[in-house]
Amino acid sequence: MSHKLNMTGRLSIVGIGPGSEKLLTPMAREAIETADSVVGYKPYIDSLHFVITEQDITANGMTSEVERARVAVEQALSGRKVAVVSSGDAGIYAMGSLVYELLKHSGWREGDALKVEMIPGVTAATSCASLVGTPLGHDSCTISLSDLLTPWELIQRRVHAAAEADFAITFYNPRSRRRQDHIRVARDILLQHRDADTPVAIVKDAYREEQKITLSTLGEFVECEFGMTAAVIIGNSQSYRFGDKIITPRGYSRKYDFENGSVKPGQKRGRSLNTEVGELA
Repeated sequence: MSHKLNMTGRLSIVGIGPGSEKLLTPMAREAIETADSVVGYKPYIDSLHFVITEQDITANGMTSEVERARVAVEQALSGRKVAVVSSGDAGIYAMGSLVYELLKHSGWREGDALKVEMIPGVTAATSCASLVGTPLGHDSCTISLSDLLTPWELIQRRVHAAAEADFAITFYNPRSRRRQDHIRVARDILLQHRDADTPVAIVKDAYREEQKITLSTLGEFVECEFGMTAAVIIGNSQSYRFGDKIITPRGYSRKYDFENGSVKPGQKRGRSLNTEVGELA
């Protein structure tokens, strides 16, 4: 790309959340409403019918991310106000990184006339987790099982590391028509480190009309029906079912007496957990 960078355009990289109007942040709404042009995956554009009015639209299919990013960057460099939209948060498995890569390729640098802003959105992990309690209540990570851009061998190493470290894990892109076995391999890796009855939530299309929630266990969840639009949340070794919720405790019960709120013997407020006293299970 070769562009003159003296135009006063604006490029907003916008996370629109899971698709519910209620979960579109005011900052994201303002960026879209004030844009000259909105660029994005067609289903995401369609979901924004309540906020798109007279803006120009560039919408295309699932595997056309580079074209979308290229159009957004070129329009913004020409002086337009552009909002390029992604579901969830645009900086997490989404358009943000690609847009910045193309900006770098175009010669743009921080401080140029073109203003570039990242606008955060409610992530798939947090929106799905909210529907089933607090499965991500302690240290957690997200891992995409899609090997379209990442070697499968590297993905497996990351699953091994997360399993060994006892992270609660949210799997993005857990299964597709072409890719049926990756989730089974990931499950088998996890079973090397945590019990088969570890609670699992499968959340499909969170906060959309097609929303579906399935609760299962690590030993059995792969037999459930789900695909690319689902997130699979695996609890850690301390996670447990509480009715139709999954709770991953932060660890307060190790330090505090829930009957009266006092600090347990051998522990001190504001100090590191003493692992040599009391029951720390």
